[in-house]
Amino acid sequence: MILKTLSPHEVEWQGQRFKCVLGRSGIKADKSEGDGATPTGCFRFEGVYYRPDQLTKPVTYLPIIAIQPDDGWCDDPKDAHYNQPVKLPYPASHERLWREDHLYDLLIVTSHNRHPIVPGKGSAIFIHVARLDEHEQYTPTDGCLSLSLPDLQLILSTATVDAVWVV
Repeated sequence: MILKTLSPHEVEWQGQRFKCVLGRSGIKADKSEGDGATPTGCFRFEGVYYRPDQLTKPVTYLPIIAIQPDDGWCDDPKDAHYNQPVKLPYPASHERLWREDHLYDLLIVTSHNRHPIVPGKGSAIFIHVARLDEHEQYTPTDGCLSLSLPDLQLILSTATVDAVWVV
């Protein structure tokens, strides 16, 4: 199963096309931490996180974790837990997974820079819910792929453990 990036604004999954948005700096082969780019490559869907206070448990064949208020993701290349989930408070730089803007109400963790983890090559490259601007347009991410919540739920409902995202 392949989620294929067709352009910075469109992906295809099982013959269906979906509106999306990628990183604010476009697509780069040599991704680095904080550059705002979406990395090129083929990335496995490793698992799903969701906010249980916002959504019911998603229907998927992938491993699922309910996000808790103290869940984070380390984005400090100098830290031993770089590009890994952490519990908050955490002393190094990190992203909070329990967000008020709902971007992480549902997200897929991808295998980008995970096996092995290379410090500085990019962290927290997720597939998550898109943010809309005042004109109801998707706003660019910091390097992730974002889609509407219904589209993300549809993809997850058929995704299996062999699913990949190709950029």
